[in-house]
Amino acid sequence: MTNLVISRVTGMQQVQIAEAKAHLSALIERVEAGEEIIIARRGKPVARLVRERGDAKSAADVLEEVWALGGFDLEAPPELALDDVDLDSEVVKKS
Repeated sequence: MTNLVISRVTGMQQVQIAEAKAHLSALIERVEAGEEIIIARRGKPVARLVRERGDAKSAADVLEEVWALGGFDLEAPPELALDDVDLDSEVVKKS
């Protein structure tokens, strides 16, 4: 097996596309161990390999959970009460 050529650029590991294609399994092992790898084309970064977070939730997942618990309380705080705002005229009524 040939050696993987990785250079260090601004504190990150960087590898050229051809090297990444030839040694993808080795790069994935390094990423699983916690390293971040930059993939470059002609020396310019074009992609980043990072470890997938197993506990990451999408915004839709979080909203679904909140909705199942009864939804949101969307009342405006007292200092932002919208009762005094006429959205058609953009003039604030004085109380």
